[in-house]
Amino acid sequence: MQVSTSPRILVVDDDGAVLVSLALLLKQSGFEPLRAAGAAQALDLLAREETEGRPVDLVLQDMNFSLQTGGEEGLALLAQVRERHPALPVLLMTAWGSIGLAVAGIKAGAANFFTKPWDNAQLVELVRATLDLSAPASGPSASSRRALDEQFDFRDIVGEHPKLLRVLATIGQVARTRAPVLILGESGTGKELVADAIHRNSPRVEKPIVKINMGAITSTLFESELFGHVRGAFTDARADRKGHVAAAEGGTLFLDEIGELNRGDQVKLLRVLQDGRYQPVGASHSEQADVRVVSATNRELAELVAAGEFREDLFYRLNLITIRLPPLRERRGDIPLLARHIVAKVAASYGLGEVSLSGGALDWLSSQAWPGNIRQLRQTLERTLLLVDKIQLTQADFISAGQLDEAAGGARLGVDGMTLEQVERHMIEQALAQHTGNISRVAKTLGLSRTALYRRLERHGLGDSDGDAGDAT
Repeated sequence: MQVSTSPRILVVDDDGAVLVSLALLLKQSGFEPLRAAGAAQALDLLAREETEGRPVDLVLQDMNFSLQTGGEEGLALLAQVRERHPALPVLLMTAWGSIGLAVAGIKAGAANFFTKPWDNAQLVELVRATLDLSAPASGPSASSRRALDEQFDFRDIVGEHPKLLRVLATIGQVARTRAPVLILGESGTGKELVADAIHRNSPRVEKPIVKINMGAITSTLFESELFGHVRGAFTDARADRKGHVAAAEGGTLFLDEIGELNRGDQVKLLRVLQDGRYQPVGASHSEQADVRVVSATNRELAELVAAGEFREDLFYRLNLITIRLPPLRERRGDIPLLARHIVAKVAASYGLGEVSLSGGALDWLSSQAWPGNIRQLRQTLERTLLLVDKIQLTQADFISAGQLDEAAGGARLGVDGMTLEQVERHMIEQALAQHTGNISRVAKTLGLSRTALYRRLERHGLGDSDGDAGDAT
């Protein structure tokens, strides 16, 4: 008997109609489907197939297998699969109203999720992308930073923590495709550097990467900025203007702060991603777009979908591949490497010669919370370097320079126990106080556009600030 070489996919759901529908779709798409009606049956099947030398390549699992609707059963099965088959990718399926539960599953190790009812074409595309991403990389082992650097160009991305190495390996695998990538991570974790690395390691490297801060584009200018306009399209349109999409032709379009895009503009962007065509404002015909889309946000986009703030169809167009960047506090072992790298670059840029960091300084830097991540670390190092005229910086130099809030307890940042939203509000309040409400300076300090800052002020109930009065100074 001839053994099938098609990818083997296990579908786990207590609903027989779902099992049959998915099995038929997968078989028609060239996969070999397997079925299980519950967690125990799924685990037994996975173990048996692996023992017989026919391991499953991917699992599609529901979040509930009984009358319970809380998702505990699905999370428990996910945990067992991850423990017994750590390399096996899992896609979660959930009802539209339970997207928050699926996000919890992704944080627990699932590769991605999709909702019921599903779009057949999008689901098959997601399955193929997940299988491609889970396939072993060719060439040298990707278990070390040196091996990764031999295969790919990861300049400016510093670190060798296992969580970062997994991110780099993912970049290397997805870069060669044209699949849209969604980069998630807290502010200051280096999302733009990841976008640069995806472009630099792709077949599109000879073409431009065009970066757009979506939070900085007003709705009235959205179409003109993205798609361009022709002469006479509106009052100030004195000449034809090429938009960002046309400027990125053949290359990469990086949509930063995609979570700040309002729903009206989301529809306009969706049309381009669906059809690959756009129409400049005032033009009588549409243009074909050949761009690879990479987007990024520090917000949990799936939760915005569940809250009705972000279109579900656009979300699925953007997140075929999702890359989650770990915050700096989860890879403290990289802080000495980052600190040395940053100090060397900053010292060279200011013509300060060679500057080093003492062991005590590195230990102290590694112990901090860094809610602002690498951006905050860089700012702290740069300020201290400029304020302290020494060729070696010590722990005392950082403390005497007043870089961190010592009043918050032991020179820490005073955010222990806070949620990410609380940390963000805390940082905005501190920046507002530091710059006496000057919005331009606050935005620059936090690494945000003014528009994005205004939205955060409104979200945190700080929107009544009239700090613009100080902007002229």
